[in-house]
Amino acid sequence: MSTLHQAKDRLIQNYKARGLVKDELAFRAFKEVPREMFLPENSRSSAYSDHPLPLMNTGQTISAPHMTIMILEYLELTPGLKVLEVGAGSGYQAVLIAAAITSSDEVGHVYSLEIVPELVNYARKNIEETGYDDRVTVISGDGTLGYEDASPYDRIILTAAGPELPPPLFEQLEIGGLLVMPVGTPRMWQVMTKFRKTTETDFSQEVLSSVAFVPLRGQYGI
Repeated sequence: MSTLHQAKDRLIQNYKARGLVKDELAFRAFKEVPREMFLPENSRSSAYSDHPLPLMNTGQTISAPHMTIMILEYLELTPGLKVLEVGAGSGYQAVLIAAAITSSDEVGHVYSLEIVPELVNYARKNIEETGYDDRVTVISGDGTLGYEDASPYDRIILTAAGPELPPPLFEQLEIGGLLVMPVGTPRMWQVMTKFRKTTETDFSQEVLSSVAFVPLRGQYGI
């Protein structure tokens, strides 16, 4: 077993021992997807260090492993779902989600929006090289406006912090669907929040955890 595989297994055992995540579907996806393939080559040896890592000189990061697996649990994923991600980054979170919504009987799809042109190309390359390009579509654009062409979505995840739920994303969420996002301002702790759409105009919300994410860019960002 390689050093990276050993480091990944140690993380999984640590998360289970701490009760950080209980969803076996999330653990299965985390084990399946090679995080190192979504990092610049000079960072790959740190793939399973439990902290965020920079993505070149873009000012963006790949989230710490514990946060990426917690997001899988927060989204209450099941095979066959259609998911919108705002903030593709390197493509890692989208591929984790794609792995979690795939079974032998049902295959879901992730549409991932990215506003930084350099990261659009980077994410597409990583997704293709790891063999998930049939289940993940990366789109260049303002993620706060969503992607109406494929809506409505069963789940929406924002991987950057904004001041409030962007109205276009709420509109593109299926009734009964979930939207998870960090709510707050930059350079401060934010609150990871789960919104459940109950009617065309109403939602319930649940505070999940304190987090620190990069700022959401775009029309409804910071």
